[in-house]
Amino acid sequence: MSDSKNRYNNPFSATIKGISDLFKKNERIGKLSEDERLDGKRVLITGSSSGLGLAAAKELARLGAEVIMAARSGIPGTGEDVKAASGNQNIYMLFVDLSDFETIGKLITKVKETFGKIDILICNAAIVSRKARLTKYGLEEMFSVNFLAKFILVNLALKEKLFRTDDGAVPRIIFVSSESHRNPESFEWETFGEFREYGMGKSVERYGYYKLLMTTFARELSRRLNPGERVNYSVFAHCPGPVNSNIAREAPKIFRPMVKVVFGIFFRSPETACEPLVFQAAAKQQEGLRWDYMFLMSRKQIDDKASDPENGRMLWEKTERLLTENSISF
Repeated sequence: MSDSKNRYNNPFSATIKGISDLFKKNERIGKLSEDERLDGKRVLITGSSSGLGLAAAKELARLGAEVIMAARSGIPGTGEDVKAASGNQNIYMLFVDLSDFETIGKLITKVKETFGKIDILICNAAIVSRKARLTKYGLEEMFSVNFLAKFILVNLALKEKLFRTDDGAVPRIIFVSSESHRNPESFEWETFGEFREYGMGKSVERYGYYKLLMTTFARELSRRLNPGERVNYSVFAHCPGPVNSNIAREAPKIFRPMVKVVFGIFFRSPETACEPLVFQAAAKQQEGLRWDYMFLMSRKQIDDKASDPENGRMLWEKTERLLTENSISF
């Protein structure tokens, strides 16, 4: 049984668990050296107009990467801020709304036509909804943004041959996950993709479940992209720990002052929390790895449910079936 069991079932317990995890002793796997840079590399990162994604975009830019920031808002001003902060002028912003799958297709087309190949894809965007909300596809919004959109984005990028594979380097696909993926007891196979009502009291629990889906997808993706001994794509995931970001922006107004204080005191700044993301993107010791999961700056095994190949196969098949049944193509 996971040591995180039942600790992410509500906002309060999730906050306590996140804070306690920061004080555990974890062995660091390394630190970027001054010569580990991303000059000549092109990075596409979602959810990059604020919080962790914005901090990561700045760090990647400082390391010399050409950064394509995909977001719903902040265009183009946030990109200009990244240019000023990093001294790197190769920063671009493109619109995408991950709850609207049509915009994902438009994003991939725009990237391909305007920039060409990418070297690194970072799936960072996520939301914590105050309550269940329907998208125009009849699907729940947090399910769509936190899992399904990533399945579509990654597979469409692969279908369109968006990754650079002719320079000897292995492309990297990075998912921002969460230790809360360990909390669900099982997969909801019988009701997979079905809309279900929930309120603020259950939103964190649902968030953890969708992170389980995403982490399982990431692990299965690595298996499918690397069927033999050769590593064709590196697929990484990590939990950055509790981050002082705007992910709790939908908290009830009466609780927002308290949330702001708790986040400010106990949670890590986005600038600090983005270290594992930047490490997985730039570290030489990550080169050629087919799979990796980190919690903060320590390597860790994902939950057994997420690593089970049978669960990975089942998730992939059910996701494809769900897309077909809802006439969603990519």
